[in-house]
Amino acid sequence: MKPASDPGGLGSFLRARRDQLTPQECGLPVTGSPRRVPGLRREEVALLASISVDYYIRLERGQVPASASVLAPLARALRLGEDQEAYLYELAGRSGARPRRRKPPQQVRPAVRRLLEQLGQTPALVLGRHLEILAWNPAAAVLYTDFGSVPAAGRNYVRLMFTDPAFRGMHLDWAHDARDTVAALRMAAATDLGDSGLARLVGELSIQDQDFRTWWAEQRVLGAGSGTKHYRHPLVGDLTLDCDTWDSPDGSGQRLMVLTAEPGSPSHDALRILSSWTADSFGPARTPEDGL
Repeated sequence: MKPASDPGGLGSFLRARRDQLTPQECGLPVTGSPRRVPGLRREEVALLASISVDYYIRLERGQVPASASVLAPLARALRLGEDQEAYLYELAGRSGARPRRRKPPQQVRPAVRRLLEQLGQTPALVLGRHLEILAWNPAAAVLYTDFGSVPAAGRNYVRLMFTDPAFRGMHLDWAHDARDTVAALRMAAATDLGDSGLARLVGELSIQDQDFRTWWAEQRVLGAGSGTKHYRHPLVGDLTLDCDTWDSPDGSGQRLMVLTAEPGSPSHDALRILSSWTADSFGPARTPEDGL
């Protein structure tokens, strides 16, 4: 019987992936009988996915559509990576049914840590998917606070903006900056709204702060970009700093946030004074992996 057409390529993808695997990789017993195919047999894939052999054969031939319930077992049986699994769901026309994978802990790349250290007198932070403060350099600690002394659960830019009196008080236009921070959180978490950590953060701040509750409900979004921050620092007074943020190119959802001042300006001189007074107390750039 001639195979049915497979315009979406699902059958071709299943066959190609099946050919790439061996029984040993999938935990199947190895027998002494010769194999006519280089990879797994159709019967073996059906066994691993707990579906009927007939259904799997018809699936490969494009004779039946793939139900959403069979895709997850097939992905496990064929040992698909995250990108391959997404492709499988796309081919089957079931991308909306793909279950969310638990995201791994966020790690700051060594190259980014080196960059933080090399920025010297320039305050810089690495922000996570939900604006967690993942890493910082001494200049950022001098400007804001000793992040290393903040409990890990509270080391979040949004949380500090709304709950830490000193952090909140240094913003001369707190309402403007806080509203932008809420919009940045919503934008950063646009593909992560079902995440339990995000739900907990939003829930707690919504209960604690009327402004946060109002601004979150606005559904305003703000991506990575640039702007100006106006601070009043307890040691050096008023500061006007350019704030630039860049999205990480690795798809991690992390952002690099850098604050600079016009050379020769009072704010530039104030940053130099801050660094010369207290930078030594904070050591090199820090991340939670440093045992904080």
